[in-house]
Amino acid sequence: MDWLPTASVVALALAFTYTNGFHDSANAVATSVSTRALTPRVAVTLAAAANLIGAFFGARVAQTVGSGIIEAPRGNSGLLLCAAALVGATTWNLVTWARGLPSSSSHALVGGLGGAALAAGSEVLWGGVTKLVLLPMLASPLLGLLLGYAVMAAIMWAFRSRPAASVARGFRLAQTVSAAGMAFGHGMQDAAKTAGVVVLALTVSGHHADGSAAIPIWVLVLCAAVLSLGTYAGGWRIMRTLGQRIIDLESPQGFAAEVSAAAILFVATALRAPISTTQAITAAILGAGATRGTKAVRWQVARDIGWAWLLTFPGAGLLAALSWYALHLLA
Repeated sequence: MDWLPTASVVALALAFTYTNGFHDSANAVATSVSTRALTPRVAVTLAAAANLIGAFFGARVAQTVGSGIIEAPRGNSGLLLCAAALVGATTWNLVTWARGLPSSSSHALVGGLGGAALAAGSEVLWGGVTKLVLLPMLASPLLGLLLGYAVMAAIMWAFRSRPAASVARGFRLAQTVSAAGMAFGHGMQDAAKTAGVVVLALTVSGHHADGSAAIPIWVLVLCAAVLSLGTYAGGWRIMRTLGQRIIDLESPQGFAAEVSAAAILFVATALRAPISTTQAITAAILGAGATRGTKAVRWQVARDIGWAWLLTFPGAGLLAALSWYALHLLA
C-alpha cells in the first residue's frame, strides 16, 4: 500500500495537534499571565518548550489511545476512519476556540474516534473507554476542584502572618516553575494522544507492526514539535476566559491551581489514563478561587464551560460521523 493515504492522515493528525496547541496553551499559561507573573509571550514560549520535552514521557498514554479505544479495520477503511475522527475533533476545537470556551481537545479526540467508529460499523472497546478514559476524565475535575482548594487553603494558613504584598511577589516567581510543570504535563498528555492516533493509522495501513508497544521516535518528535508551534501561536481567546473571566486570580491562587493540575496530569500519565488537561486546570482554578468565597467565582462563565464539556463527546462524535459519511462518498 502506498504512503499517500497514510501521509494524508498524518497531516490531519498534525493539523489537530496544532489546534490543540493554541486551543490548550491557555491551560498552562493563563494563570501566570493573568497574575502578571509572566508576560504573554514569555509564558507561551515557556509552555511551548515544556510541551516539547513533556511529549517524550507520554508513550503510555499514546498506547492507550492507539489500541485501547476502538478496533479499526485494516487498509483504506481504517485510514478513512482515522481521518474522519481527526476532522471531527479538529472542527470541534475550532468551534469552541472561536467562542472562547476551554473545552477538552482530549474529549474531542476520543469522541471523534468513537463517532467515526460507530459510523463505520467498527467496534468501540467500551470496557477500555470506560476504564481508561471516561472514569479518569470524570474524576479529574473533581480532583482538581478538591486539590486546588486544599493547596490554596494550605498556602493561606502557612503564610497567614506574612504581608500580602511580599507573599504575592514570592508566588509570582514560583509560578514560573508551576507553569512549566503544568506545560510539561500537558505535553505528556496531549502530544501523546495524537501520537497514538498516528500509530493507529500506521498500524492499519501496514506501516507499523501490529501489537508493537514501541512508539516510533519520529512520531513523538513530530507531534511534540507541532504541538509546541501551536502553543507558541497562543490561544488568547481561551486564555482570557481561564485567566480573567472565571475569577480575578492572584499569584498564590494561580500557583495553587497550576501545582494541583500538574500533579493530576503526572499521576494520570503514570496510570496510562488520557485525561483532559483543560478540565484539570479549570477545576483547580475554581477550587483555588473558592477559598475566597463562592461569590468570588463567576458561576455563569463556569456553567458555560460545563456545557461545553458535556457537549464535547457527542458533538465531536457527531462531526466525526458526518465526516466519515462525507469522506466515504468521496473515496
